[in-house]
Amino acid sequence: LLEMGSVGLLCARVRCCGCPPGDTIRCFDKQYEHKGKCCNRCPPGQKLVSECNGTEDSLCAHCESGHYQQSWTKERHCAPHDICEDNAGLIVKRQGNATHNTVCQCQAGMHCSDTSCQTCVENQPCQHGFGFVEAKAMARMSSPCEPCAEGTFSNVSSKTEPCHPWTSCEEKGLVVKEKGTNTSDVICESGRLSFLSVLIPITAAVVTCLLGICIYCLVHADPRRRVRKQVSLPRALLQQHIGEVFPVQETLLGGQPVAQEDGKESRISEQERL
Repeated sequence: LLEMGSVGLLCARVRCCGCPPGDTIRCFDKQYEHKGKCCNRCPPGQKLVSECNGTEDSLCAHCESGHYQQSWTKERHCAPHDICEDNAGLIVKRQGNATHNTVCQCQAGMHCSDTSCQTCVENQPCQHGFGFVEAKAMARMSSPCEPCAEGTFSNVSSKTEPCHPWTSCEEKGLVVKEKGTNTSDVICESGRLSFLSVLIPITAAVVTCLLGICIYCLVHADPRRRVRKQVSLPRALLQQHIGEVFPVQETLLGGQPVAQEDGKESRISEQERL
């Protein structure tokens, strides 16, 4: 019994061995059982040509051009690379080699028609405010358009254009004149210009107020100016005012007018007339 156990343990540790009938063979991960023997699998990039036997190890060969094998295998054939058919809208994203398959993707402006992505269909144009998301097209989504997030915009209808970030006014030494939206970019302007556009109207308003106050003070605040204004009335107006109070009647006495009081007759003697 001890000898039988030793033989079984030994079979589990060698590449190829003959084991007594009825014993279970345990091979390593990179091996496989063949006719009671543990044969090595072929490494990635190779295929099996012949199994091991009592005297020889497994025989492997490299995959032929246009084929690949990506894992340890006992297969006798390598798998062919996928072909990216141009008439199906496919192009090569990553060329295949002996250990990896070719990876295809849809041409620009197209996306996969289904999850297998054997063919592609044209994208519907993303409208204003929506951008094309390449990751969605690569993930074989039916709609690669996505609304522009805060801080981005799209002002075109396109099958390929993503949402673009707003312009940074600060990085250009400018200030924001108008905030951006999902369909328009930020509008920047010079900070100096913005300051002057506010300062000039304020300065003009202040100067205008000060001039108005000065003029008012000069015209209305000097009492001597008011007296001079009253004294400078025209002489004709002053005489007219006096005539209204004391009516004047001309006489022949010395050719000089004599004032006549109201209610009295002017009597002149005959001698004065002569």
